[in-house]
Amino acid sequence: MTHPIISDLTRRYTSKRYDANKKVSQADLDVILEAIRLSPSSINSQPWKIIVIESDAAKERMHNTFANKFQFNQPHIKTASHTLLFAYNPKYARTDYEKVIDTDIENGRTKPENKDQAFGAFAFVDLNTNDDGNNAHWTKAQTYIALGNAMHTVARLGIDSTPMEGVDKDLISELFADELNGYICEVALAIGYHEASEDYNASLPKSRLAKEKVITIL
Repeated sequence: MTHPIISDLTRRYTSKRYDANKKVSQADLDVILEAIRLSPSSINSQPWKIIVIESDAAKERMHNTFANKFQFNQPHIKTASHTLLFAYNPKYARTDYEKVIDTDIENGRTKPENKDQAFGAFAFVDLNTNDDGNNAHWTKAQTYIALGNAMHTVARLGIDSTPMEGVDKDLISELFADELNGYICEVALAIGYHEASEDYNASLPKSRLAKEKVITIL
C-alpha cells in the first residue's frame, strides 16, 4: 500500500539509542504538544497531564528515577532530545469535568444556560468510579490515546521515539511531586534522533501479524 500515513508508520520503530547532539526543533516540539492537546478522550475529559523533560536539570531528575529498576531505559533520558511524561488523574472528579465544561462555554461549544445539562455526560465517569472515588483504570486508558496520537505525530515529522512503560511510577511521583500534583505517570515517550551506528533496531525489518489475523470485516 502506498500512502503517506502508511509510509510514516512503516518507517517508525522503537529507537534503542539516541544521538545526544541532535535536538528536536522548537517548531516541531510545538506541533507535537499541540497534537497531544488536541487528542480525543471519553466525554472530552482530558484527564491527563504532560510533563516535558527538556532541560539538563530535568533530565538529571528523570535519570534518577531509574535508581531501582528499568535501567535499560535510563540512557534515553540524557541522550534523547526530550522525554514526555504522560500522567493521568486517578480520581477524576466533577470539579475536573467542570473545567472542561467552562472551557466549552468560553469556546462557544456549550451555551452558559446549558451548563447543568452538560454535566449529564459525567454519568459515564460515575460508571467507572469505585466507592473510593478511584477511576484510574479509565483515566489511564484515555491517556494512552494521547500517547498514540503523539507517536503518530512524531513519525509524521520524521522524529524517532521510544515509548517506555518501563518507568518507576513511585520514584517519578516522588521526584516530580510538585509538577504531577497527584497525577500518576506510568508511561513516557522519549523523542529525538537515533544514533545510527548503535541503534540495532533501526536496520531490522518491520514485522507485524498479517492483516487477516488481527482484522475481521463483517
